[in-house]
Amino acid sequence: MTVDEIEVSTRNRNELVDITEKIRELVRSSKVRSGVCYLFVPHTTAGITINENADPSVKRDIIKGLESVMPSEGKYEHSEGNAAAHIKSTIVGVDKTIFIEDGDLRLGTWQGIFFCEFDGPRRRKVIVKIRGL
Repeated sequence: MTVDEIEVSTRNRNELVDITEKIRELVRSSKVRSGVCYLFVPHTTAGITINENADPSVKRDIIKGLESVMPSEGKYEHSEGNAAAHIKSTIVGVDKTIFIEDGDLRLGTWQGIFFCEFDGPRRRKVIVKIRGL
């Protein structure tokens, strides 16, 4: 079993950053052929999702959709001004589990792993645990 961290730097308040290749590199370097890759985001205003990474408009649409449901400049009680980011993090979630087969992530053809920033720009981290079976 290995535990690593990757760093993610964001430039915008709301942003999806494709981290698929960084995670894939960790899986390959772990030498695990069959197992599980656990991803965890230890932040209350960020999240992680798996979705299409072939068309960049999908990232923009996800951000627009979340912003339309939970606008950053809404009427919230939280005094720090980032209540929408906390809610978006809750909706998206802070963890994912991905199977490893033949030494690689078992993602669908069009799937990628995205770090979801909702209170940027910031420097963030993702904790990665890889366990062989």
